[in-house]
Amino acid sequence: MDELLSVAEMYRADALTIAGGVSGPALMEAAGAAVVQAVTERWAPHPTTVLCGPGNNGGDGFVVARLLLEAGWPVRLGLLGTRSALRGDAAVAAERWPGPIEAADPYLLDGNPLVIDALFGAGLGRPLEGVALQVVRAMAGRTVVAVDVPSGVHGDSGQVLGVAPQAALTVTFFRRKPGHVLLPGRLLCGEVIVADIGIPERVLDEIAPRTLVNGPDLWRRRFPWPKADGHKYARGHAVVLGGGRMTGAGRLASVAALRAGAGLVTVACPPEAFPIYAAGSPSVIVAPVEDDAAFGELLADPRRTAVLLGPGAGVGVHTRARVLAALSAGKACVLDADALTSFAGAPADLLDRLNGRCLLTPHEGEFARLFGSAAEAGGDKLSRARAAARRSGAVVLLKGADTVIAAPDGRAVININAPPELATAGSGDVLAGVALGLIAQGMDAFDAACAAVWLHGEAAAAVGPGLIAEDLPGCLPAALKKLKGGAPSR
Repeated sequence: MDELLSVAEMYRADALTIAGGVSGPALMEAAGAAVVQAVTERWAPHPTTVLCGPGNNGGDGFVVARLLLEAGWPVRLGLLGTRSALRGDAAVAAERWPGPIEAADPYLLDGNPLVIDALFGAGLGRPLEGVALQVVRAMAGRTVVAVDVPSGVHGDSGQVLGVAPQAALTVTFFRRKPGHVLLPGRLLCGEVIVADIGIPERVLDEIAPRTLVNGPDLWRRRFPWPKADGHKYARGHAVVLGGGRMTGAGRLASVAALRAGAGLVTVACPPEAFPIYAAGSPSVIVAPVEDDAAFGELLADPRRTAVLLGPGAGVGVHTRARVLAALSAGKACVLDADALTSFAGAPADLLDRLNGRCLLTPHEGEFARLFGSAAEAGGDKLSRARAAARRSGAVVLLKGADTVIAAPDGRAVININAPPELATAGSGDVLAGVALGLIAQGMDAFDAACAAVWLHGEAAAAVGPGLIAEDLPGCLPAALKKLKGGAPSR
């Protein structure tokens, strides 16, 4: 279940299911029953408060309250709004509730009951206020089970609209939404269960979702494994532009490219830095490059299939010139760090030259220098990455704990296997090197970005606490072995 459905797509899935003959009340009953099953599997009966909102999420809550009551649980139900204002399926569910309906209020949480949060679903469009705000704040420190999403978390962006509770468990239906895997929403959901409520899989054919959770099932079939009759030249020759001062970045990236399977890797570096690079891995070729003309000559060799520019390269006109030279040479390019920042004053000079064989790997700061800050670009992380890929014509890998990879055609993937230990100097250089190694072997830039991020996360997880960037290349073989052996999708 790698597909992620937007709020609008989930509404459509419901509508298609109802049009196919399943009634709205039947879907609501199934949703409530799924929540009750998850709750009763984890907790013994004890006082529970079900908080219901004025929409269908609240209708699910009425079903949950009734089924828990029938199972012998002591239940109180609080409604935000009035029963007479309920409409449609929610009104039907309320009619079936045999107990009293109290006004939603923080006092309902006195005595520290288990809280079922059915106030607002993923489609909430404005910040919480008034009683709703007070009630959600009162959930702090209590055990909360969220129906669909914790109230206040937007399903498309994962952003918090004012305030949201920390859930121990979130039960959603049919498919997750982007807000379940994007930060900060992911951190507030706790354990996430995706329940089957009778929506048929075939509705996905009509919806054709374009956002997925990253995992091997998406790209494994196109992974460039070595062939029995292959040789190093058939596995691509990657080039890393090495800087003269921050030499560690290029060295990390070059070894990572080799570990990812590139047949050969050359570091092109200033002559004065040659001894530093030459003292590194004996598997890496080191080519001293005096000037831009010499770099151009290096790229003229058609056997050199992909180029990484940016890590440790330095910000300025020299890096700009070499990025443009690589693009002019028609090479597949991975652009990171200084290669992006060097165009901060005139981003169109870069963006207008890119194509689908290029991969940009910015963190938020570098992204802002090319495309504007989150406030300037507008929208959530997923939307911004998509817009950037569309504008540039390149694949955009917007890094973070919730890395988003977006293609110019609108496809997007969210990665969720990155451990927090990856927040360390040099880890991004390794990631860029892995992507370079895969692209050098002929892997499509979007697939390579997805595979590189997943392998990066798996390698980091194998190290755990104490991770430094130098650990990552050495852990890639185990991650690759796991992938080749059939690692499940995340």
